[in-house]
Amino acid sequence: MGLDRPAVSVWRVLLWQALAGLALAGLIGGVSGRWAWAVSALYGAASVVLPALVFARGLTGRLSSLNAATAVTGFFVWEFVKIGLTLAMLLAAPRLVADLSWPALLAGLVVTMKVVWLAVWMQSRRSRLA
Repeated sequence: MGLDRPAVSVWRVLLWQALAGLALAGLIGGVSGRWAWAVSALYGAASVVLPALVFARGLTGRLSSLNAATAVTGFFVWEFVKIGLTLAMLLAAPRLVADLSWPALLAGLVVTMKVVWLAVWMQSRRSRLA
C-alpha cells in the first residue's frame, strides 16, 4: 500500500519551507511594523532551509548511491553536518542579526520545520484522490 505512492520531492519541500519562511517574515513585519522581527524570523527560517539544502545536496551526490553502506554512512555524515550548521547559525545569530528577536527567530524556525509535515500530508491526500 505505501510503496506505490510517489515520494515527496526533497527539493519541493525545501521550496515550500523557504516560501513559508518568507511569508512568515512578511507577516510578522507587516503586522508588527518591526522589520527587525521580520529579519529575525527570516534568519530562523534560513537556519532550517540552508542546512537542509546542504544535507539534500550531499545525499543526492554520486557517492551516496554507490552501495547501501555508503548511503547509510553518507546519511549520518550529512545529518551531522546539517545539525552542526544549524547550531552554528543559531549561535551566530546575536552577532549577525541586528536587534535580534529570539521569539521571532524561533517562530521562523518552528514554522519552517513544520512545513515538512504539511508537504507529506498534501502528498498523501493527493495520492488518495488519484
